[in-house]
This record gives sequence, C-alpha cells and structure tokens, in this order.
Amino acid sequence: MSQSSPERIVIATRESRLALWQAEHIKARLEALHPGCRVELLGMTTRGDQILDRPLAKVGGKGLFVKELETALLDGRADIAVHSMKDVPMMMEPEFALPCITAREVPLDAFVSSRYESLADMPPGAVVGTSSLRRESQIHAQYPFLGVTSLRGNLDTRLRKLDEGQYDAIILAAAGLTRLGLGERIRSVMPAEVSLPAAGQGALGIECLAARTDVIGWLQP
Repeated sequence: MSQSSPERIVIATRESRLALWQAEHIKARLEALHPGCRVELLGMTTRGDQILDRPLAKVGGKGLFVKELETALLDGRADIAVHSMKDVPMMMEPEFALPCITAREVPLDAFVSSRYESLADMPPGAVVGTSSLRRESQIHAQYPFLGVTSLRGNLDTRLRKLDEGQYDAIILAAAGLTRLGLGERIRSVMPAEVSLPAAGQGALGIECLAARTDVIGWLQP
C-alpha cells in the first residue's frame, strides 16, 4: 500500500461504553476511507476514569482524560487517539496535532430526571448532579435555591446514581446520550441561555503526533 493507504491504524481510546462507541465510529470511517486497512482499538484507562471521589476541577481538569492516550501516541503504541472535543484542553503541547474534527452533533446539555421537566420545575433544596464547574456555576447563578453536588463516573454510572435516588436530576451532554441510544432519558434539552455548553461539545477530535505527517495524510478525505 502507498503511504496514503496504510496497512494498519491503531486507535487509542478510553474504555467507557461511550468512548468505545466513538472510537468504533471513527474506525468505521477509516475503514471506508482505506479499504483493506486493519484498524484496531487500544483501550486505556485514564486518571480521569480512576479518580472518582473528587470534583474534576480539583484534580487536574480536562487533561486527565487525554494524558494516557497521548503517552500511547508518543511511545508508538497508537497512531491516533479519539477524544470528545469537550474533554480536550484548550492548549495542546506542541508535539501533538488535532488534524481532524468531526461534524458537530447536538452541542447542548440535557436535563435528565425521573421527577422534573427542567431546572425551573425543581423545588428549593432539590439536588442536581454534575461533574462540570461550568454547569455548576450556571446553575448557581440562575437557580441559587438548588443544591449542586459532584457527579463523577462514566455515563452509565451517572444514570445509575440518578436512578438510585442520589440526585433529583443530573446534567449530561445530549450528544452522548443520543449516541448510545439513550435519548429517551432526556427530559429536556437545555437552551444555551440556561446552560451554555462546553467548547467543542458534540464533536469528536482525532489527535496524533505533529511529526506524523503520514498519519495526517491518512485522515484526509
């Protein structure tokens, strides 16, 4: 095969159900782009997946979800890494590149609850779960009578905690729920005026080493 048609591509990905769905989505796109290419997934656990007892903002922020995947790029175990763009830090180290960002799906946040239709319907003292300082700040500003509690874990874990009654409602990215076929869990999609979404929310990013011009070429349509 020529340089533009690789024999094998290894994708580094987190191992949550949502992350694997996203990596499989990119895998299918690459296999269609390069027929005959063998595309493999390298599942990894990041520090962001391991540290679940503290708010994300207090233990390192978004970078905790990408560091181990970037290490796999550096040591040659993987050619590319697939990220939710909302988890990618605004500033990247110069040795890395982000040559491809997918079309953005619904970028908005979703209100998920079995009891209430929206934040405005919740009574004083009701508890909202979120892992995002951005979401927490906006809830406090608009609904100061509500309690906001840290909510960590993958999407399935967060839904389970809601169903167990640990929270009255939780806020999640609408795109993640839709990708996993869980759109029925969305009680309402939150307008940006209520919950401004994260930069890049709803899009996937493909990261590689900046020096890997061959990989960057593989990603061209």
